[in-house]
Amino acid sequence: MNIFEAIMQGIIQGLTEFLPVSSSGHISLYQHFTGNSGEGALLFSAILHLGTLVAVFTAFRKTIWEMLKELVFMIRDIFTGKFKWKEMNGPRRAIIMMIISLLLLIPFYIFKDFFEGISEDSDIIVEGICFLYTSVILFLSDRCVKGSKKFEDIKGKDAVVVGIFQGVALLPGVSRSGSTISSGLFCGFERETAVQYSFILGIPAILGGCLLEIKDAAEQNALAFEPVNFILGFAVAAVVGLCAIKMVNWLVKSDKFKIFAIYTFILGIAVIGIGIFEHAVGMNLVDYLKK
Repeated sequence: MNIFEAIMQGIIQGLTEFLPVSSSGHISLYQHFTGNSGEGALLFSAILHLGTLVAVFTAFRKTIWEMLKELVFMIRDIFTGKFKWKEMNGPRRAIIMMIISLLLLIPFYIFKDFFEGISEDSDIIVEGICFLYTSVILFLSDRCVKGSKKFEDIKGKDAVVVGIFQGVALLPGVSRSGSTISSGLFCGFERETAVQYSFILGIPAILGGCLLEIKDAAEQNALAFEPVNFILGFAVAAVVGLCAIKMVNWLVKSDKFKIFAIYTFILGIAVIGIGIFEHAVGMNLVDYLKK
């Protein structure tokens, strides 16, 4: 991997982790067409994800800080017998609901190897189908009646719905942010609340994914560290990710979410078409064009 490739993957990761278009799908496509795929990409992918985590903490630092303080108070109340489900404030309810959403990921991680195999294989048709799925849920969520639920109004069933949608987003081509924001809108969340819930919920999910990627890379003896490329990728993913978060927040509130539905629909059709062509000719499109 050269410096240009590191920067390009950092830009792709930073944009697509938060824009509802699927970071895993775009990284998978980039690696497919450049030949920079397979097991050796695991560690660099983990570094890029850590860069996007920095973007989340920066963008929502005030809300995250309030939730961290409330977590300490909540633990104290649990051990002193003062915790009351019906009397939770916004930050405390958000913590509980996010825990429920995260627990829903556990059954999906049973199929982790299956999801990783799709992103690392040479067939991109499944990614194309997943892009079309993302397009559908983005289109439907954009047409939802505007909800009014804030953190203090979120119910357990809402958290379950968001958790299930997030689990499906483990498939490459299915956007995690698009899935969780859309499912929040389906449940009647206020638009700003849906964005905040989605991105803060992504912190442990992204961090857990990073740790798993590092673990898998270690097991495959693929821990070769390239300081310049890794630092560049990390920094670019963080800066671009912060800009993407601000863009999504504005687009969701201004009813322009369908832009991404159109984009992922066109991309999905194109990817499926290219995948079918590659099956027909028996080689990667880039290799075919080089003939």
